[in-house]
Amino acid sequence: MTTGVDRSQLHQIIAGLTEGVILIEPDQRIAWANTAALAMHGASELAELGGTVEAYRERFVLRYRNHHVLTRTPIERVLAGETFDEVIVNVRRTDRPDFDVMQRIRSLVITDAAGEPDCLVLILTDVTSQFEAEDRFEKTFHANPAPAVICRLSDLRHVKVNLGFLEMTGYRSADIVGSSVYEIDVLNEARNRSLAIARLNAGETIPQMEACLRLPDGGTRFVIVAGQPIAMGDEPCMLFTFADLELRKKAETALRHSEERFATAFRLTPVPTLLCRADDLSVIGINQAFTRIFGHPDDTVVGQGLDAMGLWANSVQRERFGTDLAAQGSILGFEACLRTCDGVELDCLVSAERVTIGDEACLLAVLQDISDRKRSERELFDAIEAVMADTSWFSRGLIEKLGSLRHPGATEVAPTRPDLTRREGEVLRLICQGLGDSAIAKRLGLTPNTVRNHAAALYRKLGIHRRGEAIIWGRDNGFAS
Repeated sequence: MTTGVDRSQLHQIIAGLTEGVILIEPDQRIAWANTAALAMHGASELAELGGTVEAYRERFVLRYRNHHVLTRTPIERVLAGETFDEVIVNVRRTDRPDFDVMQRIRSLVITDAAGEPDCLVLILTDVTSQFEAEDRFEKTFHANPAPAVICRLSDLRHVKVNLGFLEMTGYRSADIVGSSVYEIDVLNEARNRSLAIARLNAGETIPQMEACLRLPDGGTRFVIVAGQPIAMGDEPCMLFTFADLELRKKAETALRHSEERFATAFRLTPVPTLLCRADDLSVIGINQAFTRIFGHPDDTVVGQGLDAMGLWANSVQRERFGTDLAAQGSILGFEACLRTCDGVELDCLVSAERVTIGDEACLLAVLQDISDRKRSERELFDAIEAVMADTSWFSRGLIEKLGSLRHPGATEVAPTRPDLTRREGEVLRLICQGLGDSAIAKRLGLTPNTVRNHAAALYRKLGIHRRGEAIIWGRDNGFAS
């Protein structure tokens, strides 16, 4: 081959290319390089490349992506007559440790008329930014706690898996990487599996849907899975991401069991019970005991308000109940006269508590029929009154004993009247009038909390624990008027 061939026209053609071009003579001399090729080696002039293949090896260290040093550089390979379409190498300068460039290299051999190599060409592309982006993706992918798997679309095989997926499922990385989407089926029992498979085969976005992964120990795990097409290098892939539904499923199961237990207890309790909405007191459900005692069948009551049912026989008691409930949030042992479906009036103790069913505020009310007890008390008092109407043949002691039965709580010796403060007396008087804490607070210009404090002090002095006992004591001791 003739050396010193004028290649000026070739130099002019390739000088302005964005790809780097290095021309090498068959005698291993680096004959020329364009500006892009020099920049990819951190050089400003040709001499910095070394001039020869041997000098090039001394100035630059080339490694594969796995950091292994190349035993034969692309220049040596092309000198040996080898052609290659793509080699990815990391190029670093020995005199500048900070210089670090990723290059994609392909070769070209220009022959003369006789078919002998006339000029050897290396064509370089700077792919540093691409590989930096891929490196950032790799680090983000593996550090992300959200479980994820990447599947290659060309053969539907998994090529990457992160720690989040391995921890969630118990698989090893070797179990996942290389397996097909049908061996480790990330779409197992998906809600819309046919759509997901069609989108996967077309390389399109797979919307979120519930699925049930099979685990290596034979168990299963409920997840939400979604797929997003991505490119890794030039390879089309599908990124599957997952959200663990196991805790939510357990919570739903626990809630369902709790609701089932509540429904069973509600239905079978022997005391009449009803469930209402807290805002309008419309009935949500009644139990069998309510139907048995009050006569209202379930299908005619649900959806109605308590007033529409005609449950309250006394409007004053109805208003007091609403006032006390609003003030205290719950009611325990409220005496009321309630009416059955047939119009029969029953003396009842009403207890109510606010509860939350699902996301709805409700009121659970228990109605205890005390009509027989009240009837017995009235009959006993009537008998006492009748006997005491003619006391000529009774001793004084017997009369006092009968009087104590007529007025429960009285003792043979009148107790010492406790020393109540003026404010405690005012609170007791209003309690005897049937006012709740809020109404008393408004009447006296106090806060409900202050009224409750006075009532607590009053109860301690009287030695009682219930509002009804305070009313009885107050009426017996002149506080009712």
